[in-house]
Amino acid sequence: MANTPYPESYYAASANAVPPRPALQDDVETDVCVIGAGYTGLSSALFLLENGFRVTVLEAAKVGFGASGRNGGQIVNSYSRDIDVIERSVGPKQAQLLGQMAFEGGRIIRERVAKYNIQCDLKDGGVFAAITAKQMGHLESQKRLWERFGHTQLELMDQRRIREVVACDQYIGGMLDMSGGHIHPLNLVLGEAAAVESLGGTIYEQSPAVRIERGTNPVVHTPQGKVRAKFIIVAGNAYLGNLVPELAAKSMPCGTQVITTEPLGEALAKNLLPQDYCVEDCNYLLDYYRLTGDKRLVFGGGVVYGARDPANIEAIIRPKMLKAFPQLKDVKIDYAWTGNFLLTLSRLPQVGRLGDNIYYSQGCSGHGVTYTHLAGKVLAEALRGQAERFDAFADLPHYPFPGGQLLRTPFAALGAWYYGLRDKFGF
Repeated sequence: MANTPYPESYYAASANAVPPRPALQDDVETDVCVIGAGYTGLSSALFLLENGFRVTVLEAAKVGFGASGRNGGQIVNSYSRDIDVIERSVGPKQAQLLGQMAFEGGRIIRERVAKYNIQCDLKDGGVFAAITAKQMGHLESQKRLWERFGHTQLELMDQRRIREVVACDQYIGGMLDMSGGHIHPLNLVLGEAAAVESLGGTIYEQSPAVRIERGTNPVVHTPQGKVRAKFIIVAGNAYLGNLVPELAAKSMPCGTQVITTEPLGEALAKNLLPQDYCVEDCNYLLDYYRLTGDKRLVFGGGVVYGARDPANIEAIIRPKMLKAFPQLKDVKIDYAWTGNFLLTLSRLPQVGRLGDNIYYSQGCSGHGVTYTHLAGKVLAEALRGQAERFDAFADLPHYPFPGGQLLRTPFAALGAWYYGLRDKFGF
C-alpha cells in the first residue's frame, strides 16, 4: 500500500521528530474506534482515555495530514457563525449552552499543552482588525455579545492603538482577544498524538477506513485489517470522502491557501508585529497572518470552493500580503501550500449520531482549531452518557447544499463573489 507523506509546507519542514506509526494489519477489538487523527479525533481520544476507555485511532495518511496540520495556526474563539446568529436560529436556551462553550476550545488547547508538555510555540493574543467603520461597529457589538457569555479578556482598539500591535495602515481599529493566540498547528497535533499513546491509546497511520459495518458491534474495515468496537467516532472532516454518505451531502470541502516567508530577522519581525499577536481582518473573505517561532510571516487567505489545488498559490496570496505589508516586497517566499476545511451551508458544525453507536463531528467552516478541541470533549461526554452539551450541537438545523453535490461548488462560489464585492465596496 502506498505511503502518503505530508504535503510540502513550512509546518511539515519544521515538525518535531516523531516515530513512524504502523499500518493496521490485524483484526483488533476496542471500546472506541476513532476515524481520523486530526484535532477532533485526537481530542476525543484523549478525553476518552482519561476516562478509562480503550481507544484505537485510524488515520488514512499521517497524524495531522489534513486541516489540523496545515491551517493558519490561530486560536480564534467562538464559531464561524457567532452566538447572536445561533440565538436567532435556535432560541435562548440552546444558545446559552452553545455560548458558554464558545470559549472552551482555547482553554482545552492550553490545558493540553501544559499537561502533556507539548512544544508548539504557543503564544497568547489575537487581533480582529477592522478596515471599515461598519466592521468596527460589528466588533463593538461582538465585544458586548461575548461579554454577555462571560468572556472578558477583550480590548477595543482605536487606530492609534492598533498601530502599536500591527504595522499595517489599512486598519481603522480592532479588537484584541488575549485568550486568542497562535500555535505551530502540526506540532500541536503531533504532541496530542504522543499524549494519546502515553495513555495507552493506539494510532495506526496509512490505514484508511474503507467501510463501516454498522450494527450492535460495528466494525471498521481498512485495506489490511479491521477494528471491532462498541462505538465509532467519525472525525475525517474534509478528508472523509464518501465513507458515510449521509454526511457528504450536507458539507463541501474548500481549500484555503497559505504562504510562509523566509526568516525575517528579529528587527523586521518586531516591527511588523511588536507583541507577536496573530491577526485576522474582518472581511467575509478574510486574510490572516502571524509570526512563527523562527520569525517568519505565515500569511493565508482566499477560498477555493470544491477544494481544487490552485496552480500558483504564491500568485494568489503574495499580493494580499504586500497590500498589508508593502515593506515585504523584497522578501522571499519559502513555502506555499493549500489545505482543505469543511464548509456547511449554515457555517455551523454538524454533530450527531448514526444509529446507537456511531458519533460524528464535522464542518467547522474555517473555525476548526478551537472548535475541534471542544468537540472532542463533547463527543467523549456523550459516550459517557452525558449528552446535554452534545444535544445542543446535534439539534442545530442543517441543510443540504442547493442542487446537491453537482451544483454546490458553483452556488458557493457565487455567494463568495457576492461577499467579495461587499468586502471591496464596504456595503
